[in-house]
Amino acid sequence: MQTHTIHNLWLEYKSEVVFGLVLSVLLIASTFFSRLIPEDFFDNFLNPAMSFALAGICFFGAVICLRHLDNNRIRRVWAIILILWGTCALIIVALFRTAYNPLYVGNAFMKSTPMLIACVFAWLLLLYPHFSIHPGKVNWRRGGLYLLPLVVLGVIDHVLPYELRILIALYPIWLLYELLRCVHRYRQWCEENFSALDNIDTQWIVRYMVMIGLSGLVFYYLCVSNDPARAFTQQWYLMFVIGYTTDQVLYRPDPWERLRSTVEEDTEEEPNSADAYRAKLEAWLEQEKPYLNPDFQLIDLRKVLPLNRTYLSQLINAEYGCSFYQWVNNLRIREAKRLMTEQPELQMQDVAKQCGFSSRNVFTQAFIRENGTTPTEWFAEQNH
Repeated sequence: MQTHTIHNLWLEYKSEVVFGLVLSVLLIASTFFSRLIPEDFFDNFLNPAMSFALAGICFFGAVICLRHLDNNRIRRVWAIILILWGTCALIIVALFRTAYNPLYVGNAFMKSTPMLIACVFAWLLLLYPHFSIHPGKVNWRRGGLYLLPLVVLGVIDHVLPYELRILIALYPIWLLYELLRCVHRYRQWCEENFSALDNIDTQWIVRYMVMIGLSGLVFYYLCVSNDPARAFTQQWYLMFVIGYTTDQVLYRPDPWERLRSTVEEDTEEEPNSADAYRAKLEAWLEQEKPYLNPDFQLIDLRKVLPLNRTYLSQLINAEYGCSFYQWVNNLRIREAKRLMTEQPELQMQDVAKQCGFSSRNVFTQAFIRENGTTPTEWFAEQNH
């Protein structure tokens, strides 16, 4: 069972693992080659130029998000974050050659003040996934509560004669931990409402966490580095994170928007027993086979059952012992087995398409999770 679970996790997150490994290699190589950058050249030209470029990317991304707002709350939030980030980057550039530079690295271990400022940047970046996961529950006031522990640490650090560098360094790790807890609930919510998670891209949050986690590791290494030119890696990597995330905000499907576009009506019938609902539901499934539609979602069940989303989800969980996502994929796999048996000449990509899967790869992963073998292997065993 444990081996099967690990295999399923690998199938689910292998692209995120590869993504993280590739980024890690690039960051290590960049950190190594940054030693070749002369310190004077970096301080006088390269660092200010890269800071200006980062601010420009932030403002450009904010303008694009605002121009294509389309009443999308997540784009508005990301645009505000980019404006704040770009403004801070310009302020740091303006103070770079002065004694008031808040992020000077120097040759010693970074002081607590610049670490506090860097943690504020981490808070800004981690606001976006929280808004994405809880668009109806998280607002700027609640998001500000995540900043409260950092404010307390900053006050204590300046009041006491000791620096709290270690505790300050743990703050972004705590933010990532809180986000990881939310991701699990978000995944459950997606499985309760949608039949195709690849179109929703629930792994995007995990990929975003990988990017932010690597950014934190680069910054912590920068804190103990004796060469300010190592900030070169941090600068270009932040440009990549900002640009990549802006692209995802603009083009990644938003599951909350998909649900908002569906109008839920009040219950029109008196509640029936679960057995009556199940019989009515299975008769509709047998006749219409709506699960063959790749965009089939929980709220579509209202065509035959007069229940809201919450009761529909509870009904599926109680009657079939699984989430809506798992239930629909079981139906699709059952249909796929029927097709492979009755029409053995069909190609696997055709079977996947006819059964409601978005691609052969998604079909194969779902089939392995359900049967422990690939569709091709299962077909060979049936015809042995």
